[in-house]
Amino acid sequence: MKAGIVGLPNVGKSTLFNCLSNAKAQSANFPFCTIEPNIGVVNVPDARLEKLEELVNPERVLPATVEIVDIAGLVKGASKGEGLGNQFLGNIRETDAILHVLRCFDNDNIVHVDSSIDPIRDKETIDMELQLKDLETVDKKLEKVKRAAKTGNKEAQKEEAVLLKIKAGLETGTSIRALDISKEDRIEFVKPLQFITDKPVMYVCNVDEDAAITGNAYVEKVKAAVAKENAEVIFLAVGTEADITELESYEERQLFLEDLGLTEPGSAKLIRSAYKLLELETYFTAGVKEVRAWTIPVGATAPQAAGVIHTDFEKGFIRAEVIAYDDFVSFGSEAKVKEAGKMRVEGKEYIVKDGDVMHFRFNV
Repeated sequence: MKAGIVGLPNVGKSTLFNCLSNAKAQSANFPFCTIEPNIGVVNVPDARLEKLEELVNPERVLPATVEIVDIAGLVKGASKGEGLGNQFLGNIRETDAILHVLRCFDNDNIVHVDSSIDPIRDKETIDMELQLKDLETVDKKLEKVKRAAKTGNKEAQKEEAVLLKIKAGLETGTSIRALDISKEDRIEFVKPLQFITDKPVMYVCNVDEDAAITGNAYVEKVKAAVAKENAEVIFLAVGTEADITELESYEERQLFLEDLGLTEPGSAKLIRSAYKLLELETYFTAGVKEVRAWTIPVGATAPQAAGVIHTDFEKGFIRAEVIAYDDFVSFGSEAKVKEAGKMRVEGKEYIVKDGDVMHFRFNV
């Protein structure tokens, strides 16, 4: 599962990517600096993992991760191949969610492709290009479906109605994620077509340092503009975040944050939000050799969660021994949880809860 960072050139995408990952994407003051999409595997900050480490004192600790992709800046006409349009749209189609970076700061030294600062216009520029690409997809699919619908095929007629609704929405500038389509129809007819504007989106407002805590007027405009999209809006000072990541020690970074009035880097909040956007959650394994956070889709069963460790665990699943995270912390160890009768034994139907501490029994 991966989230793609998108936006117009020079809004801070590559600088943000650098903050999020250990990879150093080229970051310069001109468009199309990022040509091949850079991929970073980013650790998901989780205070629960630190607490388990403190209690278990393992040999090593492994956090959950999420893939972030830095994609080349898009310009008007991308849907027709302008700039790096076709490449951009191909790269974004392969991601599972979109982090849309909007420039929400004034700085005469950093050029804007449209010569003025207007995050709503910038958002609409990208939305339009993505919608035009989706319109191409829906038109191609409609050609085939209409032929089948004319023969009286009930399923094709149902699909045609959904596609016509999508087409009408796109033609009026409405992204597919904002259309009123039933969950069943989305699963059956929408998801297989991998529409770009159906992907979940989070708007990342790049502000200056003075607005890092409270945001600014640009951020409020963005919130108002996306109110109907059911999309999260977060803001962070990307340039300041970059300065924080350059500091060598944890102590120096904490002092810098305290001076700004922040309790943690904005990038940590962004990573956690991206994780939720991708509909992912975490369960833990905790032993003296290793305390580890494992990533699963929301709603995963115990055997599916076991399969993340190894496919044999899923194939030969017998049962899962489960401790609620809060119980593990309050009793202080697995042994004391067992003594208190708080460890549960769950079978194949169990839906894993975020934060469960698990141990699997299997036989292959």
